[in-house]
Amino acid sequence: MTKIFFITGTDTDVGKTIVSCALLKQANNKYGYSTIGYKPIATNINCNKLHNDISLLSYYSSIKLKHNIINPFSFKECTAPNIASNIKKIKIDLDKISSNLNIMINLANFIIIEGAGGWFTPINDNLNYCDWVINKQLPIIMVVKIKLGCINHALLTNLAIKTQKLNLIGWVANCILDIPFMTEYIDVIKHRLSAPLIGIIPRIVGNKQNKPIIASNFLNNIKTIM
Repeated sequence: MTKIFFITGTDTDVGKTIVSCALLKQANNKYGYSTIGYKPIATNINCNKLHNDISLLSYYSSIKLKHNIINPFSFKECTAPNIASNIKKIKIDLDKISSNLNIMINLANFIIIEGAGGWFTPINDNLNYCDWVINKQLPIIMVVKIKLGCINHALLTNLAIKTQKLNLIGWVANCILDIPFMTEYIDVIKHRLSAPLIGIIPRIVGNKQNKPIIASNFLNNIKTIM
């Protein structure tokens, strides 16, 4: 049976891609899964950038697929998907997203689906991204960027997921900012959430060869979702 997880964040730019890649790497290297990273909807994509979200997910997937399969809807505009799709007059087709996922299910037994922005990211005039996740009944992993306000963001996202009767199976703390009270913020969230803390991301710096680096050893509690 294929394991499928949806990665959401408490906001945009919180580290969803880093967590997705680390999960793919460890699932393959440590547990022997055949893996695929899926980013159905992406905005702010620079095709000339050496390591954008799509190329990183492909790099850390053990099964390689064409980019138009792992990212059927891609926009250069740095804005919400519904706004970007209106600008480009490209409808985000949920049936296409589901169809591509079915292709992957036939190829891999571990799939990470990286969301876009936060939980209530709109994809058209009527639907949010989470509506597709609800329809698929996917288990959720939440990424929390540790900063002032993150406790509120984490608890609100958790409440929304619970209200919609989905399962938050774990969360990751992203500590890339140098701020006071970081440990205290993490401890409060740990105390308030029933889902386990899967890992804590330190600051990650690329190497001189400009190759993608994912320090997957920060996922020291990944066994809780395996």
